[in-house]
Amino acid sequence: MIAAAVWSAVSFTVRTVRDVPFPGPVETVQMLGRALTGEPLLGHSIYTHIAGSLVRWIIGFLGGSLLALALAIPIGGSRVVERLLMPLVYVLQLVPGLAWIPIAILLFGLGNGATIFMITVTALAPVAVNTVAGIRSASEEHLRVARMAGASQWQIFRHVLMPGAIPHLMSGLRVGLGNSWRVVVAAEMVVGTGTGLGYSIIQSRWTLDYTSAFVCIIFICLLGLVVEYLLFANLERATVGRWGMVRD
Repeated sequence: MIAAAVWSAVSFTVRTVRDVPFPGPVETVQMLGRALTGEPLLGHSIYTHIAGSLVRWIIGFLGGSLLALALAIPIGGSRVVERLLMPLVYVLQLVPGLAWIPIAILLFGLGNGATIFMITVTALAPVAVNTVAGIRSASEEHLRVARMAGASQWQIFRHVLMPGAIPHLMSGLRVGLGNSWRVVVAAEMVVGTGTGLGYSIIQSRWTLDYTSAFVCIIFICLLGLVVEYLLFANLERATVGRWGMVRD
């Protein structure tokens, strides 16, 4: 209620002072209801836009996460490999997601390929950095005990390194997920995907349909919350049970 009141006050003030059609909560909710019933939003249903963004996000995020694990495991297991590859990971972490736009366009042109590339490189670095930190955090005492017991490298990885790395990996996935979601929305505004929530927002700017833009922003927030509280909450509980970790 407080948020709705503040929103209404801002809308009224902007309309009065600047004579700009700033959408209020009532008209935005009405547009949201019409969108949910299938009314076209900038040429497509809201479900088409959501599906377009989610598909790009999932492909890019999974690709970046898998590449991160493929890098993190050898980096965490070898100081030589760490000296060779970790600087590259740090460089990727320092580059903002949208800074990849010119490279993405040169490599893939306009469209889905460029967007997925940007999501992948954005998700890669935080997952890799946190996974390496988790592997490195394994207790030397536990490692010595495992070696003295005759454990193989695979058994050491599975029973010693992986349980310790899981909390760090989860943190990296959360950061990578948030970063990549912001990038997919921004990339859709730039590289011209034809559908998607970001594409809809930038198109609504040219058509002055700001209410549709507000609807898309609401869906962006809702999807992020759903993934965080449904996907990651359940995944965290599963890892706690599987690896015997204890939450504070």
